[in-house]
Amino acid sequence: MSETTSGSPSPGTPSREEIRVGVYVCHCGGNISDVVDVAKVVEEVGRHPSVEVSKHFPFLCSDPGQQLILEDIRRNGVNRVVVSACSPFLHETTFRKALQRAGLNPYLYEHVNVREQVSWVHKAKRESATEKAIRLTLAGVEKVARQDPLEAIRVQAEPHVVVIGAGIAGMRAAVSAARRGLRVTLIEKSDRTGGRLNELATLYPDNESARAVVDDLTQMVVGDGNIDLCLNSRLTMVDGYVGSFTVGFETRGPEGPILRQVRAGAIILATGFRHYEPFEGELGYGQSPDVMTLPEFNRALESTPPGDLPTFGGRRVRHVAFVHCVGSRQIEGVHRPQPDGRVNDYCSRVCCTAALHSIHRLMDKHPGVRVFDVYRDIRTYGRGHEDLYEKASKRGVLFFRHTEENQPTVELQASQNGHPPHRIRVRDVLTWNEEVEIPVDLVVLATGMMPSDIGGIVQTMKLPVGSDRFLQEVHPKLRPVEVANNGVFLAGTCQGPMDAVEAVAAGEAAAVKASILLSKGVIEMDPFVARVREERCDGCALCLNECEYRGALAMAESADGRKVARVNPALCAGCGACAAVCEPRAIEVAGWSLDQFDAMVDALVSR
Repeated sequence: MSETTSGSPSPGTPSREEIRVGVYVCHCGGNISDVVDVAKVVEEVGRHPSVEVSKHFPFLCSDPGQQLILEDIRRNGVNRVVVSACSPFLHETTFRKALQRAGLNPYLYEHVNVREQVSWVHKAKRESATEKAIRLTLAGVEKVARQDPLEAIRVQAEPHVVVIGAGIAGMRAAVSAARRGLRVTLIEKSDRTGGRLNELATLYPDNESARAVVDDLTQMVVGDGNIDLCLNSRLTMVDGYVGSFTVGFETRGPEGPILRQVRAGAIILATGFRHYEPFEGELGYGQSPDVMTLPEFNRALESTPPGDLPTFGGRRVRHVAFVHCVGSRQIEGVHRPQPDGRVNDYCSRVCCTAALHSIHRLMDKHPGVRVFDVYRDIRTYGRGHEDLYEKASKRGVLFFRHTEENQPTVELQASQNGHPPHRIRVRDVLTWNEEVEIPVDLVVLATGMMPSDIGGIVQTMKLPVGSDRFLQEVHPKLRPVEVANNGVFLAGTCQGPMDAVEAVAAGEAAAVKASILLSKGVIEMDPFVARVREERCDGCALCLNECEYRGALAMAESADGRKVARVNPALCAGCGACAAVCEPRAIEVAGWSLDQFDAMVDALVSR
């Protein structure tokens, strides 16, 4: 591994007296300038002794806007840049690259957010918004004036990806990564590929065979020489960092377990989901064979011979009711919580369409059956999915809608004279809250999704988990398949409820991200990581206890024989938790030194 963590001034770094800051305030097409007096911001900030030029422009992210900055760097000697504009998530990288093109270190740059933090939240207070923008921009000037040139951290990249989980998302990710020239180890805990798709007969909306989809993907995996498919395998350890992970797993062989290790530059998690399991007595579940979950119903439906009416459990069924949102969109104080004390208050998204798809399969196979649908909201959000709802209504399915406060109930009783034995009671919004009693022979519970039980993997890799217990991405729009751990990507329903199409797309996206990361053989990462001033470190090790990133901090022996903290920059996330507990101020984050923080605070309160 080769890496550079330079936080020290490079040769030729200008002295404090030579620092010349260029300040640029963006109108953002009126998003900022309609509220903030950008001319006044430029005028006030321009009085700062370190500011060489101060300008405003309609769209700084445009080519002419970037060119304005480049010319000031090349012709006017600007050697630090502050841009006050929109969120840094959108264009911080844009302006850093502009500095590089001008021959300036890209980290001698500070991005100040005066759109989301000023103009969008203070629309009715133009003067106050302008003053806030001035203070924030001055704080940016003070920070960048104390910024040393930094160099990106560079690590060698192993051209190998480990994919954990061989469902459709994992297989799609493996095939896509292999086609881009990467070696792939695909680890699956069960004895076959396909995951949850093996439970289905067909996929909506076009009734494509689920088995055929699994078989096609499996053939792609097996037929690709770059992919090593490991079934009956269990993850045992993950160590290392982006570009150089070590992944250990145990495979069951013909003569007992075999322990293996592979080195990989990136890891793709495709660990899937599990179905919500109703508790004993929830809507009659577990108390009667006539109440079953949607996955159980789909399996039972496959074994019924075609005919006017189906037979379940030895009894002919005429009336079937489907109940939505079982285990999803739960309400605290109304529904029983999970073992961790929380209810599943999220929407599982795909259950409505899955239930309607099963209704059509039931009616296609058994046209004499009568179907009732009890729901709180119908969410058939995908392309062509709404057609399932409209078609079901036209085929005679009766829909009953309840409110959040009035949940449906199921009353179980013995069959009498061939009449439907059970009753569903629901206060129906569609009939002006009239209480309706629905006689049924069979109740099908459309259960939601929950993440697979991967607590061991989460603990081992210290993965971020959302309030819904699914793995959490960095940003749903800007970085949708990445987690905070560098080099780790998400594919499919480990991240949240998805249908098959979305899971495949997520697998492809994760593979593309991994391929881009590893394509150059060397990975460059931002240098904003912790660094230790060993002469100040007293060896207390409080920083180690605070660090959430395993291996990022460790105690080592200094040149004079003392125990001091040392940072592995490839593992450090630059969160700053260590700096917060370091009393002698021996540890800080490059690009965010304590001196910089002090200067920024002074700038904010000095006016």
